[in-house]
Amino acid sequence: MAPTLADQIRSRLGDLSPAERKVARVLLAGYPAAAFETVATIAERAAVSAPTVLRCASRLGFKGFPDLQAALRAELDARNASPIALYESAGSAQREATGGPEDAAPRLGEHLALLQQAVSQTFNEVAPHEFEDAVSLLSDPRRRVHLAGGRFTHLLAEYLGLHLTQFRDQVGFLPARAVERTSFLSQLARRDVTVLFDYRRYETDKTLIAELARERGGKVIVFTDPWLSPAAAHADVVLITQVTSGSPYDGLTPALALIEVLIAAVLDRIGSDGHERMKRAEGVARRTGLL
Repeated sequence: MAPTLADQIRSRLGDLSPAERKVARVLLAGYPAAAFETVATIAERAAVSAPTVLRCASRLGFKGFPDLQAALRAELDARNASPIALYESAGSAQREATGGPEDAAPRLGEHLALLQQAVSQTFNEVAPHEFEDAVSLLSDPRRRVHLAGGRFTHLLAEYLGLHLTQFRDQVGFLPARAVERTSFLSQLARRDVTVLFDYRRYETDKTLIAELARERGGKVIVFTDPWLSPAAAHADVVLITQVTSGSPYDGLTPALALIEVLIAAVLDRIGSDGHERMKRAEGVARRTGLL
């Protein structure tokens, strides 16, 4: 998956002159909306000349500022793409390439290659300090952990949460019913860790939950895609996973793989206390016939 414009800007900061870096910081601070301002407005905000804004765009690899804006529009289209839009786009491209629908379906090996690449890229790009911070927060016995996901990603939230409940206390899920959810959110506090899963066609409530959690002094961990959920703006830890797949649906295999590594790291950090809790839970399950 191609890097976002924000990624490109960050990676090229060292190549820019001091004045051009001012422009880049203005673009990043108000990303993505700032890039759609006029050259004159951006120049004023960065306290530089208009030609400096144009030189910055050129140094970033674009023919001009309109070219930079066009790249961002394409990125935003991808960010907001629905499965039906991806299906129609992929189907059209395949028909043009093959001359018809008969040979359009990618072979099993091609799907495997896409998944392997997506998983590998995810693990290569996850910032070690972000992963370490997530492990520290989730293994802290003084903190309560709350989890919530979206249309499909609630399955990932449940997968992570159900594992955590086996070896640590105070793990719960965002209630579905409005009255219970309101009560739950009103009780968020400083020692809470809120874990959110929000992937493109982002859900407004995830951003609001993240905002509420931060206002109460709690910590927020967000799992999201390379285009970044708006909830990431309120997060202490952002774990980005690739979503490339051979279908119109975003692939969640890389996210699941990262979750499993996170589970292992948290259990290892908790150590003997986690082991003892697992043994107690298994004893209760056997005694009550739940195992």
